[in-house]
Amino acid sequence: MNIAVDKRNFTVGPVQMPYAVREIGLQQVPYFRTGEFSGLMLENERLLLEMLYASAGTRVVSLTGSGTAGMEAAVMNTLNNHDKVLVVNGGGFGERFVDLCRLHSIPYEEIRLPFGRGLVEKDLAPYEGKGFTAFLVNYHETSTGVLYDMRLICDFCERNGCFLVVDAISSFLADPFYMGEWGVNVVVTGSQKAYAIPPGLSLVALDGIAQERVMRNTCRSMYFDFKAYLKDGERGQTPFTPAVGTLIQLNKRLLDIAEAGMESVLRRTAMLAGHFRKAIEAAGLPLTIASDSLSNAVTPLFVREGKDAYEVFKCLEREHGIWVCPNGGELKHKLFRVGHLGDLTEDDNNALVDALGQLYQAGKL
Repeated sequence: MNIAVDKRNFTVGPVQMPYAVREIGLQQVPYFRTGEFSGLMLENERLLLEMLYASAGTRVVSLTGSGTAGMEAAVMNTLNNHDKVLVVNGGGFGERFVDLCRLHSIPYEEIRLPFGRGLVEKDLAPYEGKGFTAFLVNYHETSTGVLYDMRLICDFCERNGCFLVVDAISSFLADPFYMGEWGVNVVVTGSQKAYAIPPGLSLVALDGIAQERVMRNTCRSMYFDFKAYLKDGERGQTPFTPAVGTLIQLNKRLLDIAEAGMESVLRRTAMLAGHFRKAIEAAGLPLTIASDSLSNAVTPLFVREGKDAYEVFKCLEREHGIWVCPNGGELKHKLFRVGHLGDLTEDDNNALVDALGQLYQAGKL
């Protein structure tokens, strides 16, 4: 079966990769129990911690698995049934944290938010001083496009003594993130988003408090036990065979990002997002942005009454060679999302807006 790979890709992962990353993928995968590979892994950790603005002593676990693997491993390794966890549930990925707490018998309560709305002070007020020990949140709820106010969350966690676990999988390198300054204890990121490399890596940063929790906790898993990763990571290795080729691609991306500078990388993504949003407005397209608190990573768009968002997704792929990101569940036919991550340009934005305009003229949008 042939899978088309020559389409413009506006999904939120996997995203379009730079040529230099794709070129590495053509090479043979080397043996990894070597000093050379250990040096690369240690360099990856150093560069990533610099980009996260992490506090001294923070470590990175490189886990071969998708972002969900990192979310589950973070829950398994740092939380237990003695915790009382507060979870922000504003969409599919907030619901995933809820499911993980339920699966691992971790006591929790959830803050359920209406679709597309950010977190505000009144949402947190009922939970003040109620003995919560941990807080789980997706900085960017990818399913709705909402970017949460991390300063609001961090202030709450500081007042209430909460251990803070943040899924930054789709927001890291797209929106500013200050792990140390904000007092975030665990950050989960994933390779297929703004890193713009193939899926299969989850990179989990653990500050000193998180590492202490890992060492005290009993993780009932061989593969996901962070104790082994932290020990082997001291020498730049992993306890099991990692995604060697993808880690080499990650190294290239981190070096290129470091050379460009974090501010430049964030500014470029914000520019692409802003350019697209202005372009659809200027084109007079009947689309409504579905979030009141947008990430630079993605623009969620409602179609007008009587039109089918999933049909728009299919028509863009079939007729114009463009992938956007469909939604699932009850919003499948009402909403699609346009990503701004990876190797995209303003010309790509213009091509998408032109294609949407043609669908509008044809009565399909």
